[in-house]
Amino acid sequence: MLVSSVSVAQDATMFQPSAIRRTLQSTRSERPVRVDGYLDDADWSGAVGASDFVQVEPMQGQPATQATEIRVLHDRNFLYFGIFSRDSLGKKAIRATDFKRDFNFMSHDLITLSFDGFNDNRNAMALAVNAYGVQRDLLSFDDFYYDVDWDGLWRVRTSRTDSGWVAEIAVPWQTLRYPQSSDSLQQWGFNIYRNRRLTNEISAFSPFPRNVSSLRMAYSGLLTNLEPPPPRPNIRINPYVLASYDRYKNYQTEKPEDSSAKLGGELKWAVNPNAVLDLTVNTDFAQADADRQVNNITRFSVLFPERRQFFLENASLFGVGGGPKGDASGGFMRIQPFFSRRIGLDDAGNPIPIDAGARFVHRSGKRNYGGMAMRQRGTDFSDPTNFFIGRFSENFGKQNRLGGMLAVKNQESGTNYTSVLDGFVRLGQLHSLNAMLMQTTTTGLNEKRGSAGYAQYYFDTNQWRLWWTQSFVTRDFDPQLGFVSRSDVIGTTPGMIWYYRGSKLPLKKYIRAFEPSLNTEFYHQASTGKLTERIINPWPVFFNLQSGAYIGYGTYFMYEGLTESFIPLGVEIAARDYHFVRHQIIASTDPSKKLNLLADVSWGQYFNGKLLSADLTLQFAPLPHVSLMGRVNRNHFNGVGEKQEVKTVDLFSIEGRFALNARLQLIAFYQQNTDGNSRNYNIRFSWEYQPLSFMYIVLNKRGFDNISGVRQVEDHAIGKIGFLRQI
Repeated sequence: MLVSSVSVAQDATMFQPSAIRRTLQSTRSERPVRVDGYLDDADWSGAVGASDFVQVEPMQGQPATQATEIRVLHDRNFLYFGIFSRDSLGKKAIRATDFKRDFNFMSHDLITLSFDGFNDNRNAMALAVNAYGVQRDLLSFDDFYYDVDWDGLWRVRTSRTDSGWVAEIAVPWQTLRYPQSSDSLQQWGFNIYRNRRLTNEISAFSPFPRNVSSLRMAYSGLLTNLEPPPPRPNIRINPYVLASYDRYKNYQTEKPEDSSAKLGGELKWAVNPNAVLDLTVNTDFAQADADRQVNNITRFSVLFPERRQFFLENASLFGVGGGPKGDASGGFMRIQPFFSRRIGLDDAGNPIPIDAGARFVHRSGKRNYGGMAMRQRGTDFSDPTNFFIGRFSENFGKQNRLGGMLAVKNQESGTNYTSVLDGFVRLGQLHSLNAMLMQTTTTGLNEKRGSAGYAQYYFDTNQWRLWWTQSFVTRDFDPQLGFVSRSDVIGTTPGMIWYYRGSKLPLKKYIRAFEPSLNTEFYHQASTGKLTERIINPWPVFFNLQSGAYIGYGTYFMYEGLTESFIPLGVEIAARDYHFVRHQIIASTDPSKKLNLLADVSWGQYFNGKLLSADLTLQFAPLPHVSLMGRVNRNHFNGVGEKQEVKTVDLFSIEGRFALNARLQLIAFYQQNTDGNSRNYNIRFSWEYQPLSFMYIVLNKRGFDNISGVRQVEDHAIGKIGFLRQI
């Protein structure tokens, strides 16, 4: 089978899944395995092994240059994996830049296990670990939607030697998802891939094309001879206690100083392998990573990421929508009918207390459905608010889906409803179509009704990515529980990327691929049909290097028909038509090296003047336990706006991450912004004293000059300890 797959893949095409799947057998252990990262338990020597991994990158279909050996054991409580990532340079070859959970996979040596316990080629669970035992995990659905911040309960230890590195993993059966079966033995879809970062080589147990991920489970192998216990309900209880101190200066508040203590917690009940119920009381997210400031010079609203764990889980079920992919393909118009940051946060990102909430999710090969209800406490600035989100989708065919959603925000002043009909179709492995229609209705004093929709088509091969996104948003579309980057618009955004690795590519020792692209965006005002923005954006030069570094140059031919004034960073630009051209260079050195630089520089015309924008990030990680990062963002306006302003706005950031190990870390960052003369810092100490049980100490300070020129300062200190118990 393996020889057949390799021969099919050698021409670097988008090959089809093999009808004969590679197998790996698990061996039963009669005693618990000691997980210490050394594979010296006697049972490992008797386990059936597998190696002979196949390259995905850079030479698809060729044998891996470094051997990876995997063995699997199981007992009544755990599924164990012993993986030896051999390396001719030993531990000198290992790359890792930090101890952050859910680390950047481009910066680390790693191995990733993926499971399809339902054998439906749609639902996948991935567990990844780097050479220092730092964990990363996620859930995938159709290799299209991902819950990247899902945290499973599993244990790993690693060791590093002169022959490579070893990972020893124990996964409780309760963490894995599989159906009830009358068979005493089961087999699951399974794959494992390795990234050797020194040479940026990706190899896999069961090969898959390089333009998909290891979570495209149609390409997986099989993990056989499994004896999982019958799935049974399991409960995770996570209570917490928190103490806080707050101090405000020059704020209009009755309490310039305040201290408090509270109790709360969450309960997760896996009712069966398909269904999970989450309950939360007196919800608190004090430990969540703080937002970083952004200086926005575009006409698009900034989508800040969700960082709160309760909302990150199962985000893919409720967070459907349209927008750009990680490589910026698809266009920059974003429509998302539900955005969890609308709950428990105000428009400035400040927390609003949540009294209680519940979420129920059911997933299977046939259908997915779920509901979430939250109660947000009233404050001096907002009424008590009830939120409800309901979601249903039916799977049909191999990888097609039709679904609907309802989002409700209810206050005393009225209710906002967002109703959604959506679908996803994958035509073979090359073509996919994602579409959605939405309607909003608002009752009460501000009654209105609006609609929106999009259709996004992709054609993907190893050589090409082509897309066409068509979207519209009416003027009165108002998803108060969602996010829309702009309203009253019809967007048309086709584009393409060419991936060339042929014989004419120069300097193949250093250059992996030549990837020129063309992005085009056309926006018309929906209410009038008037063209309001046109962007023709060719990238004639873009090289991906063998090391993982890259460099590219692009040009923007812009038309902006402003229907109202636009004020980026305090520079007012009048409403009229503008034609201008801008240039951009983006580049990155090898992100896995101890010293790496990321640069994004653009220059040229900007409306009626000129603008130089530079964003430079320098990371220094002399060893994985210490990672320091500095960032400078500068925007220099010259002759821009009605006043032909000459103005410079700088945003400086410093961030440090210090780790004794993967479980004990200190993270701190400081930002200074000349826009508003703001200075902020956040210091967070985190100790995972047992799996997924944490103690946090968090210090926050924020200061800025308000519109009256008065300096406002706020200080916050928080201590929190949580305990997780799985029953």
